[in-house]
Amino acid sequence: MLVQAYLSFNGRCEEAIEFYTQALGAKLDMLLRFKDSPEPMPPGMLPPGSDDKVMHASFHVGETMIMVDDGGVCAEACGGQPHTGFHGFSLSIALSDEAEAATRFAALSEGGQVRMPLGKTFWSPCFGMVVDRFGVAWMINVMP
Repeated sequence: MLVQAYLSFNGRCEEAIEFYTQALGAKLDMLLRFKDSPEPMPPGMLPPGSDDKVMHASFHVGETMIMVDDGGVCAEACGGQPHTGFHGFSLSIALSDEAEAATRFAALSEGGQVRMPLGKTFWSPCFGMVVDRFGVAWMINVMP
């Protein structure tokens, strides 16, 4: 069994991909826009001007694939509510180097909110928690 993260960015997906490319060295695997779908969206499902939004994309951070989209773009047209944030989970990055941990933590913190500054804990020489500018919670953990 494989469990993978799928994050929806309510119209800011492309911005998020660019941010994670800079902050974490993410490598884009693929990106599909609504306008490029092999099957057109049903009439009225996509708000006007949303053709260039991301229907599905994936990127790798290290060995981990993360899937993303502009979810919420068509939520109201589908009878649902737009995505309003990420709650109840964190993505955890395990690193072996404190200097890299500090670099990644600082990058993720830019425009975000530090919940726990990087520091020594009983389980790690360097651990910290941050919520990035998109509302995604991250834990940076140096493995001893």
